[in-house]
Amino acid sequence: MIIGCLILEIHIPFSHSLKEKRKRLISCRDRLHKKYNIAFAELDYQDKWQRTKLGIVTLNSEKKIVESLLQKVIRDVEENVDGEILQSHIYFI
Repeated sequence: MIIGCLILEIHIPFSHSLKEKRKRLISCRDRLHKKYNIAFAELDYQDKWQRTKLGIVTLNSEKKIVESLLQKVIRDVEENVDGEILQSHIYFI
């Protein structure tokens, strides 16, 4: 079994409060979970209005499938989040 972990650091310039940032993240989390069946957590910058670090995890028996799915998640976030991905890293366990 291969576990894939995607770490995304995102700048959200149009967020003007923690409440607004959380609303955007909840919307993103729900969409990604429904579409890709992934686990999602905010890992850092919980007290920053315009920045977040997300951890996204999935698993499968084939590494190619895990990597492909996480690449799709990156593209989805790029297209649907009102912000910019500053860093993205994929790790396999």
